[in-house]
Amino acid sequence: MSHSSGYVPEHAPTVLAETPVDRAEKAGGRDRYLDLLRSLALVRVVVYHLFGWAWLTIAFPSMGVMFALAGSLTARSLKRPAWGVIRGRIRRLLPPMWVFSAVALALLLAGGWNVSEDPDQGGTWGVVSLLNYVFPVGAPPFPWNLGEKAGLLEDTWPAQAAGPLWYIRAYLWFVIASPLLLRAFRKMPWATLLAPLALTAVVGTGVVTIHGETGNAVSDFAVYGSCWVLGFAHHDGLPARVPRYLAVSASALIMAFGLWWASGHLGPDGWDLNDIPLAQATWSFGFVVILLQYSPSWQELPGRLAKWDKLVTLSNNRAVTIYLWHNFLIMATVPIIDQAYDLPFMENEQWSSALDTTYMLWMTLLIWPLIGLMVVAVGWVEDLAAKRRPRLWPTGPSGATGTQGPRKAGSRRRARSGRSSQ
Repeated sequence: MSHSSGYVPEHAPTVLAETPVDRAEKAGGRDRYLDLLRSLALVRVVVYHLFGWAWLTIAFPSMGVMFALAGSLTARSLKRPAWGVIRGRIRRLLPPMWVFSAVALALLLAGGWNVSEDPDQGGTWGVVSLLNYVFPVGAPPFPWNLGEKAGLLEDTWPAQAAGPLWYIRAYLWFVIASPLLLRAFRKMPWATLLAPLALTAVVGTGVVTIHGETGNAVSDFAVYGSCWVLGFAHHDGLPARVPRYLAVSASALIMAFGLWWASGHLGPDGWDLNDIPLAQATWSFGFVVILLQYSPSWQELPGRLAKWDKLVTLSNNRAVTIYLWHNFLIMATVPIIDQAYDLPFMENEQWSSALDTTYMLWMTLLIWPLIGLMVVAVGWVEDLAAKRRPRLWPTGPSGATGTQGPRKAGSRRRARSGRSSQ
């Protein structure tokens, strides 16, 4: 969900080198390098929630990349009046979320959940917090368990389904804060760039503990704040003014620190950086600096990448839809595949064992057509939110606007559990 915004304060630097974003804008097109990064980030998120491989959070820190891309395009949009930009970003974000929220709440209520009687939701306050399904200033309430473990979906499905909403909340707050952040960045670039890392060192390490969802919101803002501001830096051409050897060397040292910190603070899933805020913040920051330092600003995807052009365009046009729904769809693969156990020849233990062995392969193959069906079913809401003509499968240039933008499922044979995170 990379959206645009930008604002040029009176104290902006007098001379700025022409940036990749400027060149793309002058050419009347999109920066396809940034579009490709967003597509890769979305694919990585889906694969992570399929397999839960901790090493993926190191190989490609998707959330940091997506926040940086959103920050870059936000800086560009803020050349217009700030209030209009914020209102436009919120307008484009909320309708797709409302469709998702309506389905999620309908399933929760159909499953017998009563928020006023949920001991984890605080009675009346829990009812009031349902408004976060409409405007996500905080975390929407949901039960951690609902239904039976051996039911159609495992009983942790609400947490898995609602997990992506943390990103919507964080993105919303970044958009609202962007006019002030951009002004601060252009007055004090390095201080603004590094301040979120310092905040993460305080709130993400236990030095200061903020409890509840307020703590989670502050932690998310701190962990990914430097990546968002890196997007501002990319738009303003700051990486191009720093010698490449210096930027890469400094980034490598910051990333090495992140891995060192992670090695002494491993979470329940080992090296999963989602459980280690300071490691996530520093690793993502250094990784994004290197990606933006080498940013080539493509008007078209070059060479062999060109064959992926339509899928890259599609994923950028439907990034919110893909991000919001992919966990639901991963869980939906389970009852679909489980139907195979009822086929007559599956009474043969050899066939049954073969399906057990290849279960994750079938989930991996099935998730992509399910995402395609969801894009057709509800993706057009993103066009309405952006005041564009609705299209079912927007792979052409006329609809190429980037938007953005969280695991294991279970079967009757082998229970699989997942966590909704980045």
